[in-house]
Amino acid sequence: MKVEIWSDVVCPWCYIGKVRFDKAVAELRSKGIDTPINVVFRSFQLDPTAPVGAPTPVAEAYAKKFGGSERAHQILNHVTNVAAEDGIEFRMDIALRANTVLAHRALHFALISQGPESQAFLKKSLLSAYFTEGKDVGDEDVIIACADSVGLDGQALAAWLQSGGGITEFAADLQAAAERDITAVPSFVIDDRFLIPGAQDISVFVNVLERVLTQ
Repeated sequence: MKVEIWSDVVCPWCYIGKVRFDKAVAELRSKGIDTPINVVFRSFQLDPTAPVGAPTPVAEAYAKKFGGSERAHQILNHVTNVAAEDGIEFRMDIALRANTVLAHRALHFALISQGPESQAFLKKSLLSAYFTEGKDVGDEDVIIACADSVGLDGQALAAWLQSGGGITEFAADLQAAAERDITAVPSFVIDDRFLIPGAQDISVFVNVLERVLTQ
């Protein structure tokens, strides 16, 4: 089974959805279902207009987008509480709005050079950097540090980014999303046939995966 997950590293529901999906896979394994599940992360940008090299507090960006600081805080508090229920620490008070093109290109580096497992480790590191550590995930040095922390070759990644690596793959992911009418993330595409939209409950993921695996 191949699962392609269109998501962004600054998308709160993408982080929540990833954790729930991982728990669903673990539940399948506990039931004795050992069919290989190849998970690949695909690029999507929630905020393609975010400037490069000019991080600003996420709370300010949400206030502009949703009509004021009060509504922004309501939204951020809600998603923080939901994340906590899934064992994830969100620190939206220190999170920084960032352009995620470089991060997505780095995720392609991980996939191409080391495979899906390394890509998943880098994805987790980038999510933690943004949501918990208040780091600028649009900054090349931060991205390289995340790569180093999960055993990737940071120097090779830097050379890859500087040479334009990942640009073609990033654009291809966006095009593939458009072709599949994916306009919101996370979106989970199974074997290029079934689409699960959003950060579903663990039980939903389990039920869908079981049905697909038994067909």
